[in-house]
Amino acid sequence: MRLVIAFLWLLHFLPLAVLARIGSFAGDALRLLGTERRRVARTNLRLCFPEWDEARCQAVLKAHFRAVARSMLEATIAWWGSEARLRRMVRIEGEEHVRAIGERRVIFLVPHFVGIELEGLRMSMDYRGMAVYSHQKNRVFDEFLVQVRSRFPGTRMVARQEGVKAILRGFKDGLGLQLSPDLDLGARDAVFVPFFGVPAATVTALSRLSRLTGAAVIPVVVRQLPGGEGYILTMYPAWDDYPGADPEADTRRMNAFIEARVLEMPEQYYWLHKRFKTRPEGEEGFY
Repeated sequence: MRLVIAFLWLLHFLPLAVLARIGSFAGDALRLLGTERRRVARTNLRLCFPEWDEARCQAVLKAHFRAVARSMLEATIAWWGSEARLRRMVRIEGEEHVRAIGERRVIFLVPHFVGIELEGLRMSMDYRGMAVYSHQKNRVFDEFLVQVRSRFPGTRMVARQEGVKAILRGFKDGLGLQLSPDLDLGARDAVFVPFFGVPAATVTALSRLSRLTGAAVIPVVVRQLPGGEGYILTMYPAWDDYPGADPEADTRRMNAFIEARVLEMPEQYYWLHKRFKTRPEGEEGFY
């Protein structure tokens, strides 16, 4: 793993356009060799877009693997590149929506699009905040990710196992929160709400934390641009009338927002994750 990290460090010196080209080739290789992940992504696309013919499904699948590989290589610039280069690479739109909430606490809702690693580092340059993460199986890589994700002052990484108390401490210290609750984390603290019409186990953390802390929710979506052009990070207006009286309805609202963004760039949502792994009792699994 240390050799892999050293190799990645060397890559960050390459121009962005070169990394994009290498990433596209690497994505094709991953798609051809990664039988299991290809099957998962294909299953997700089939479930979410049953109206697509096979040609479109395969085209999106190919573009997705290329986008994922690109983002993995281009993340090296976020980990080791200069601040000036990272600012040029990831441009922010919509910061007026953060200013509009004044001194109110904030939760940034960040769905899992392929550029999420770059989004997190770019945000941490300008905003004091914390992000919830899951431990990696490899200890060396886990420690490495915590280190590089905390490279800018005012950033705090909160392991999911630390629970709500760690998040509340962060709010008390004046930090914002980046939250990405659109993965299947199991049935605990989750409700089954539709995601493209398929019941998906979805944690209600966004609704519960917003209600508990009084924090405004500002969605943030990152879009990968064609090779060499970097990324656009878009902040959306804080949600009105959120949270509502029903956490399940709030969670449905979150999924509906993510669906709308996925339709804008379906190849860039993280389809490699088993989004529908947890099923309602008695229902057969998809994977």
